[in-house]
Amino acid sequence: MTSAKQDYAKVLEISRKARVLGGISSLLGWDQETYMPPKASTIRGEQLKTLAGIIHEEQTGKSFKNALAKLIDLKTGKVKAKGLSQPQHASLREWRRDFLRETALPVKFVEEFAQLVSQSLEVWRHARKENSFQQFAPFLEKIVTMSRRKADLLGYQDHPYDALLDLFEPDITTKDVSQLFGSLRKSITPLLKKITSSKQNDDSILHGKFPEDKQIEFSKIILKDMGFDMEGGRLDLSTHPFSSSCHPSDTRITTRIHPTSVLSNVMTTMHECGHSLYDTAIPAEHYGSPLGEPISHGIHESQSRWWETRIGLSKPFWQYYLPILKKTFKGKLDNVSLDAFYRAINFVKPSFIRVEADEVTYPLHVVLRFEIEKGLIEGSIKVREIPEAWNSKMVELLGIKPKNNAEGCLQDVHWSMGAFGYFPSYALGNLYASHLFTAFEEEFPEWKKRVAKGDLTFIRHWLSEAVHQHGRRYSSKELLKKVTGKAFSADAYVSYLNNKYAEIYH
Repeated sequence: MTSAKQDYAKVLEISRKARVLGGISSLLGWDQETYMPPKASTIRGEQLKTLAGIIHEEQTGKSFKNALAKLIDLKTGKVKAKGLSQPQHASLREWRRDFLRETALPVKFVEEFAQLVSQSLEVWRHARKENSFQQFAPFLEKIVTMSRRKADLLGYQDHPYDALLDLFEPDITTKDVSQLFGSLRKSITPLLKKITSSKQNDDSILHGKFPEDKQIEFSKIILKDMGFDMEGGRLDLSTHPFSSSCHPSDTRITTRIHPTSVLSNVMTTMHECGHSLYDTAIPAEHYGSPLGEPISHGIHESQSRWWETRIGLSKPFWQYYLPILKKTFKGKLDNVSLDAFYRAINFVKPSFIRVEADEVTYPLHVVLRFEIEKGLIEGSIKVREIPEAWNSKMVELLGIKPKNNAEGCLQDVHWSMGAFGYFPSYALGNLYASHLFTAFEEEFPEWKKRVAKGDLTFIRHWLSEAVHQHGRRYSSKELLKKVTGKAFSADAYVSYLNNKYAEIYH
């Protein structure tokens, strides 16, 4: 008769193997987005399909099921094992959750979906480049059909989108998101109207010709100060910037160079570094268990938006880094004052591209995508209707209409990846970051003075202690309350936006 510790070790061993295989898959995905030659796309799809099947088998096979069933009742979720720690109990809870989800999906479905999205990614890239939604539409039809099938297989109570949302943000429902986003609409729309009717700031100082090599050079300075380890990570270029970590010792981030904006690359790099710092700060000794994984995509996004907006768009940050930026681009920004630069980087104006959007309009871009996704999954919107629905909602929410589909419904990579349910995480990340920031500010009321001297280390350490070290021990809402002592709400985020931009726009 085996002991609980031996059974736990067996589950961990199998789970770790699946995690290693998942890391290999993520490296293939990273390569596909960065250096893979175009002709390799077909075999890459087959490679990813094969790996997806093997990983699925590891996570759902008899060995894993039998070992896990000795520790926790798979039907009720009651822990049967004695002598395990509370963190280990949390791991069992999450392992069971993952097992039930994975066993709901037949291996053939998993393999076919992996192959489809690998092929769709290449089609989307060409379609975006050629501004041809018609090229991408047949593949998107298949992805939507399979996503609906996935929702049915996973199961749901109220809405099929709930099943897909749960993959990225556990314990939150379509109804929850609809209510949150409804309140954001009511709060942000009047703020945006006030700003656009005020005297407009000028962001022209951020635009011009800034050499690519110098942009990367400056970004690497910030990466180093944020704590990004170049011996355990890489910075590369991709069409759609992302962060990919297969282990705390191996993290890959990408950025892109805007042809005429010096700020775009800086903010993108800080954003992706925020993701990377989360992944690399999760204790390596828990690799392979839920304690070695991030809580949710929303919490993950809170870390990237924290660095990008709360720090990267703050005046103290540029009090230190503006002189370095001027030195990097000699003759470009010599006569720009800190106040003028701060107003320019916080310039608010409705725009077409989500990743380039300002803080105020950004959530509205996410609301648009959520409403379309929800419609596609429930069947109220057809794939062929997406361009028209997209443009109509852009006018409704932001008052602007895209000139073409490349700057409209083809701009994001997520649908080609089959990531339905992902987009709400982007707005939730902003809300979570502001909620967490209230606790940070209480502990470090002098944070602005420290940042103005170029000190970013204390921020990284605080986030590691408050968020990163726990893995999936807590749910998103549990962690937010644990750190702040207050139940999660959108109040901190709305207050932050109103206070900051009331000051900037008088």
